[in-house]
Amino acid sequence: TCSELLEGEDALLPQGYYVMMMPAVMRVDVQSLTRQRRRELVRLGAACRTRPEMGNLVSALFDRLLPASEPETAAGQNLAGLLGTYGFDATHHEQIRADLRSGRIGLAQNRLPTNSVIEDAEAEDVLDATDGLPQELFQLGAQSLKRGEVAVVTLAAGAGSRWTQGAGVVKALHPFCKLAGRHRTFIETHLAKSRRISRLHETALPHVITTSYLTHRPIEEYLAQEENYGYQAPLLLSPGRSVGLRLIPTLRDLRFLWEEMPQQLLDQQAQKMRDSLRKALVAWALSSGEAGDYTDNTPLQCLHPVGHWYEIPNLLKNGVLGRLFELRPHLKHLMIHNIDTPGTDVDPALLGAHIARGGCLTFEVITRRIEDRGGGLARVGGKLRLVEGLAMPREQDEFRLSYYNSNTSWVDIDQLLAAFELTREDLSDTERVAEAIRQLSSRMPTYVTLKDVKKRWGYGQEDVYPVTQFEKLWGDMTALPELNCAFALVPRLRGQQLKDQAQLDGWLRDGSAEFVEGIAEFEAID
Repeated sequence: TCSELLEGEDALLPQGYYVMMMPAVMRVDVQSLTRQRRRELVRLGAACRTRPEMGNLVSALFDRLLPASEPETAAGQNLAGLLGTYGFDATHHEQIRADLRSGRIGLAQNRLPTNSVIEDAEAEDVLDATDGLPQELFQLGAQSLKRGEVAVVTLAAGAGSRWTQGAGVVKALHPFCKLAGRHRTFIETHLAKSRRISRLHETALPHVITTSYLTHRPIEEYLAQEENYGYQAPLLLSPGRSVGLRLIPTLRDLRFLWEEMPQQLLDQQAQKMRDSLRKALVAWALSSGEAGDYTDNTPLQCLHPVGHWYEIPNLLKNGVLGRLFELRPHLKHLMIHNIDTPGTDVDPALLGAHIARGGCLTFEVITRRIEDRGGGLARVGGKLRLVEGLAMPREQDEFRLSYYNSNTSWVDIDQLLAAFELTREDLSDTERVAEAIRQLSSRMPTYVTLKDVKKRWGYGQEDVYPVTQFEKLWGDMTALPELNCAFALVPRLRGQQLKDQAQLDGWLRDGSAEFVEGIAEFEAID
């Protein structure tokens, strides 16, 4: 390498350096600057007047200090367009806003009342399928499969932020593990299991993958590129038709977050800084309007996913369920599962158990371990139901539960439609379907969360604001009194969910990967 020593008036660094450094220097009192720094600034001022390459430094500094933002009209039009495209329900949104302002929902209201009696489920409350089920149930399920009465629904609308510790990815497309000699994505793994079931039971098992505004295009393009991994049976994408618009937080929720939730202890100076920041955020929330629409950002930063409960009603809204009825007129049952439950498949015995019981929903649970967080199976006020971790009034209640929700469920389609007060013939009436979904969703628990959202000003500057968003979860269907729900205890190899990449080592060691290889038939590699 070589270098050149600059002296006198030429002893200046490039313009980009001063664009980066000058904002910090300008905030410092002139008297506190070193003599060397002051002399450098004098030379810089002279260079701005005489040297052409430094002529636009002043304008660049103003852009750095006061960066231009996107015009509000253009941003607003883009946001309105996205809301219309992704199925934003303005009526439901106004109801959420009214509930927030009235205090009916909020961070504190996520939890069940403190006087709720939460008891662990007993062994007789679940159907034990860990050691297999009777042959007659297997035959019942196998016959249903052969008649074309079953379809698989894989929930793949999430961004997988826990999987990457914060980064938004399409988790369904991540090659998470080496199976059968090659790294496989979650989608390929689930299709390989459906391929095996199709061959064993002489059927073409329809497979539906639900998506959202975050995941639809990448999944659609990837499946086209991979030619659906050679899956010969019907493979449908169910695009999301529900999206939320983020809101300005209420003071009530901000105070609950800061005063009631666990907080890191800081030293005196750091605590003063945090208190000052919180005071500024309170002023921002008040000036912007509590529970007002959060629109002062790029359009995609103003939207949020609304929870996996909506992924099932989306089948009604986007016409995919109607399409399934056209492909399979005898369709009666759905098996719904998360994208990150690689061990689950359409087990004929479990299907037969669901059919024999005649209920609307059968949820699969696994024996709970200490690392399983997020609620489980419990009796609440005497009613057996799944309880989400957000709803636990006391953290220790969760540790007393024996069974953990795998979020795999078997659904009787006609009974589910009856819960929405719909029939198969009603699916063509879009207005009636939308109103039915709105009515049932109003009876479901609404979980409110505060998320930190970045607003980037450009040139490396950004602000972080807490914003309010909500979600509804599929497991809470078990809380509806009119639904006939059952629960089956399945082996952990089948029901374990992979929420964090740190789980993969244990998942490989305990035989789970080998188990998945045994129930999957991957497309042959040329």
